[in-house]
Amino acid sequence: MIQPVCWTDGTLELLDQTLLPVSEKWLQLTTWEEVAEAIRRLAVRGAPAIGIAAGYALVLAVWGVDERKEADSAFSEASHGLAAARPTAVNLFWALKRLEGVWRDYAEESVDAARGALLIEARRIHAEDVEGNKTIGRHGAELLPTGSSVLTICNTGGLATGGYGTALGVVRSAWAEGKLNRAFLCETRPLLQGSRLNAWELLQEGIPFRVLVDGAAGALLSRGEVKAVLVGADRIAANGDTANKIGTYSLGCLADRHGVPLYVVAPLSTVDRDTPTGQEIPIEERGYEEILAPLGRQAAPEGSEAWNPAFDVTPAELIAAIVTERGVLRPPYEQAIAAAMA
Repeated sequence: MIQPVCWTDGTLELLDQTLLPVSEKWLQLTTWEEVAEAIRRLAVRGAPAIGIAAGYALVLAVWGVDERKEADSAFSEASHGLAAARPTAVNLFWALKRLEGVWRDYAEESVDAARGALLIEARRIHAEDVEGNKTIGRHGAELLPTGSSVLTICNTGGLATGGYGTALGVVRSAWAEGKLNRAFLCETRPLLQGSRLNAWELLQEGIPFRVLVDGAAGALLSRGEVKAVLVGADRIAANGDTANKIGTYSLGCLADRHGVPLYVVAPLSTVDRDTPTGQEIPIEERGYEEILAPLGRQAAPEGSEAWNPAFDVTPAELIAAIVTERGVLRPPYEQAIAAAMA
């Protein structure tokens, strides 16, 4: 099982996803600032993995600090700095909130005790994600008829999580159960997380797949070969509207047009009940260079401008079900989500 995030005494090791599939390089990070930068530049990416990395980063913030006032200051600075790293993925804020609660609970204890409790909680978040995603994979596989081919976008596998995957975890589970024929992978412009990362993961496990350009999704769906569209999520609003990698909304429209169910696959930590609808979800806009010179190669004339939203919002009415570790949620999502999180 691919694990992109590893903790070794005082060091957070991250598999640098910007270099895959050409090379496999592990970053050795010892400060929260290094982790925040790794999140910003997508060395670690995927909502669950970002949350896990941020949890360990808060431990690094107080590593080697023994005076309470200094530790409180370092913890607060790190929490605010990490929160600013990426605005859309709610798992980041969820993980920070969990560790902030632990830090407050140990306010009267020694810094050493508080630091130990933080590390336990960070490891718990990591372990919960892996186990939860395995359960999600089983729930999702149950939705697929035997002999299914599925379509997915972006990377939602072990690289994007604690080690198993959400939408790609369903692919793994369905393959293990003998239900999967093939996965079709949208290349996922502009940074090609589908062709670089999903393909790399599936090759490791011998799961059959084909990569297609994002614009070919409609043609593929029109052929009737795909039985489900599986996507991840960076934030799910209280009403089920879902922010995910740019292009997901288009897939939702195309899937609806061709009568193919679109399933959002995500842990409940991705649900933000404080956000009523998708209209309130902040959408990160990234630099021009990712479009104009993707992966460092000039693709448009010098002087061009670009619009580069990292995510879009798929409205709940286009989503057939939301697959979580607590089961498959069906519309109306506001009630289903509330019941699952009760």
